[in-house]
Amino acid sequence: MQHWKRGSALSAMVALTVALAACTGGTGTPSEPEPQQPSPQTESPSPEGTDEETYTVTILDYRYGALPPRDGEGLKMIEERFNIKYEPTYVGVDDYKQRVSVTVAGGSMPDILVLENPQDPLYYQWAKQGAFLPLNEFLDDPQYGNLQLIPDHAKRALEVDGVIYGIPGYTTSTYSITPMIRVDWLENLGLEMPTNYDELREVALAFTHNDPNRSNKNDTYGMAMAENINPQYHLGAYWDFLAWYHRDAQGNLIPGIISDVRRDHIAWLKDLYEQGAITTDFALMNWGQAYNEFFSGKAGMFITTPRGLGEQHFQALAEIDPDAKLAPIPPFEAPDGSRGFSATSGTLRLIMLNANLKDEPGKVKRIIEMIDYGRTFVEDNKGPDNPDYDWLYGREGSGYNVVDGNVVVEPGEKGLKPRDYLPDLQSWAPNDAAGDFPSNWRHVPKQYELALASAEMHDTTEHYYSPVLSIYSPARSQNELQLFFDMYAIQTRMITGQTPLEEWDSMVETYMNSGGEEMIAEVNRLIQEAGVEPYWE
Repeated sequence: MQHWKRGSALSAMVALTVALAACTGGTGTPSEPEPQQPSPQTESPSPEGTDEETYTVTILDYRYGALPPRDGEGLKMIEERFNIKYEPTYVGVDDYKQRVSVTVAGGSMPDILVLENPQDPLYYQWAKQGAFLPLNEFLDDPQYGNLQLIPDHAKRALEVDGVIYGIPGYTTSTYSITPMIRVDWLENLGLEMPTNYDELREVALAFTHNDPNRSNKNDTYGMAMAENINPQYHLGAYWDFLAWYHRDAQGNLIPGIISDVRRDHIAWLKDLYEQGAITTDFALMNWGQAYNEFFSGKAGMFITTPRGLGEQHFQALAEIDPDAKLAPIPPFEAPDGSRGFSATSGTLRLIMLNANLKDEPGKVKRIIEMIDYGRTFVEDNKGPDNPDYDWLYGREGSGYNVVDGNVVVEPGEKGLKPRDYLPDLQSWAPNDAAGDFPSNWRHVPKQYELALASAEMHDTTEHYYSPVLSIYSPARSQNELQLFFDMYAIQTRMITGQTPLEEWDSMVETYMNSGGEEMIAEVNRLIQEAGVEPYWE
């Protein structure tokens, strides 16, 4: 699983989601409600009678795992279809940021440059310096139908003086990571699914003290947790420490991690910790160890997502307890009447074109056609009967095979698929549900049932869209991540009793004096200037 990195506030906060996506091979969705998907292209994207010159196209991109070969069959397919000589350079993600900086600083930027984080400060810095080609005309052109699926808030966040220089990739917007529970333990104890924090507390304590696995041993507890108070066990945007949901006395939106609601939640966690219902040494436990706490049958609650958690965990749990039953915990109704989880921007990765391409309109058009076609949603009809799927995934018998009615895709390091080389590694689904992520786990029954239940929960639940999704704040990018880690440290000590809860106001003052006040002021000013408001959808 991908480790946390202190690169930028946004990339660090979504690191867990990215890691899960990398583990499952899943894809995401824009945040707009079910936009009309454009008709798929089955012929060469270049219309008859247009420029037929063969262009050389260079790209610098990153990969999480093994790099595809420089002469793979998928690359050759791209060259043939788009009439280009394609020269990609791939770098492992851990070394990529440095490689990008050196490349741009040295004046050797390729035709296409990819960044991992859609709100990387380097994008805004280099855009202002004139490094990238303006892309508004292509994002607004209906002939590039897949680019029209990019949500408005994602495009607004990329504006630099009203100009957009980047094309964001995507990830799921509403299929967030949320708490799950051992339903078989509830049934063994005659308990119902909790619907509020009082009931959740009683369940956590019962899982700790009432022998929910019927082992006649004191070998279980309520909630698995790792360092940085992860997972947070928030059951809605109202309690989400990441969400800019609550307001201060002046009406400014503030980060959830310093809100009064967060203080009450920390007090709630402290109470459970004191009674042994939370992992005893969570402050010293990494994420993988927390996984093991739950999937070894020790804890009754952890996290889940419709995109899946990795089959090895569920296979291990099935061996330990074949009767284990898992389910997501539905969101609680908040005091303000809201009920639902937070949405994310629904974007991941960012594609820019070299500003020097302004004098090569034919080449730019060819590149945009390649990017747009590479986003074609094909996962609703996998296999050779779908010509777009068949091409993007490298033809049946090469890039993929159909085994017992299921499509089995060859790994990216073989380079057998155009998907392994295109600037977008995955489709842009018209909505989260269209990705049908649970189907990836049909061969792992417990995982499949849990993923399906989680997807159904999100599909029938509203999600909170914060105005911060529509803006870029330099102060936030500079300060928020370090402030989060500072708050984790203090709030961890509050949970374990090393720091009194009465020091909460002092903690908030420290937050504000360490860049938080500047960040909150700038974020709210930018939100007001953009004219955006929070909403549920």
